[in-house]
Amino acid sequence: MRILGIDPGLQTTGFGVIDVDSQALRYVASGTITTTHLPRGDLPARLKVLFDGICEVKARYQPDTSAVEIVFVNVNPQATLLLGQARGACITALVSCDLPVAEYTALQMKQAVAGYGKAGKAEVQEMVKRLLKLPALPGKDAADALGLAITHAHAGAAIARIAAATTTTRTTSSMYKRGRTN
Repeated sequence: MRILGIDPGLQTTGFGVIDVDSQALRYVASGTITTTHLPRGDLPARLKVLFDGICEVKARYQPDTSAVEIVFVNVNPQATLLLGQARGACITALVSCDLPVAEYTALQMKQAVAGYGKAGKAEVQEMVKRLLKLPALPGKDAADALGLAITHAHAGAAIARIAAATTTTRTTSSMYKRGRTN
């Protein structure tokens, strides 16, 4: 199985692609999609760059599934809102390319990769390097994206088994509430 990890960001979005064969992980590619060449105030253009970049990565590496970091709320609400929009553009691109999307928090990724939920960026980079047997440290954003792919490789199988064992299904009545009619 080939997994695409995405670490969303409005200025820099990291991506990482790994192959999983049973328990063996193999590095395929990683990098970043940047919007820093565009004016800060041109949000629609920046979101389009992220959308197009994700679609290009999907077309080039043909992943089977994807994993995206869940945005946390930080001190600056405006920054959180912008990050959420960047994340939305990334998820929309993945879904438009017919890729299943799994979501993990930074804490879950750090726990899965470094064994400690509050690991720093340098620790995540080092563990990604070791787990994928890379010759050098990946960039911070690419390391987080690879870490998300690794997390999904480890957790995805268990989640799939739980989902298969669950018999509950969504009903139409639970998807929306009908308005009042006269």
